[in-house]
Amino acid sequence: MDRKMIRTFKIDSTKLQLLTYGAALACVFLVCALSSSPVRANVIYTWVDDKGVTHYSQQPPERNIEQTKPDKLYTEDIEPRQIGTVAPSAPITNKTPTDLEIKAAAITQNDHKQAERICKNAKHSLNVLTTHTKLNKKDAESGKVVAMTEEQRQAAITEHKQKIKLFCVK
Repeated sequence: MDRKMIRTFKIDSTKLQLLTYGAALACVFLVCALSSSPVRANVIYTWVDDKGVTHYSQQPPERNIEQTKPDKLYTEDIEPRQIGTVAPSAPITNKTPTDLEIKAAAITQNDHKQAERICKNAKHSLNVLTTHTKLNKKDAESGKVVAMTEEQRQAAITEHKQKIKLFCVK
């Protein structure tokens, strides 16, 4: 080694040779760099199941060999998309009002109190629908209480958001 990298200390009759701080730091860096595991590219398997759903996984699909082989993608080949590459589109300002919007405007103009009640009820119902997932409702035909499905809940959420948009004054 170079003499600038080694310091010699003499304590009594013992001679001690140590690396300088910079040399020790360089050695530690080299050991860390060489001992760390190399970055490997992972294989990503893609396949379409019988229902037409596309799947992505690091494990190959559990299929018969006779069926189509899954495509292999390597993570080193996948480049992240650039942020901000899609130009924003201008909002449409010449929008004609729909029948619901016309009816809501008529109700709001003729009976402001009724519009406020519709808004208040829609906000309350939306709050209930979004905070609870297990809901019951009374069936209009049979009069029995039945559990609400997730599809019905999502449809009701959409309906109440539309009511809030139409009847709640901003």
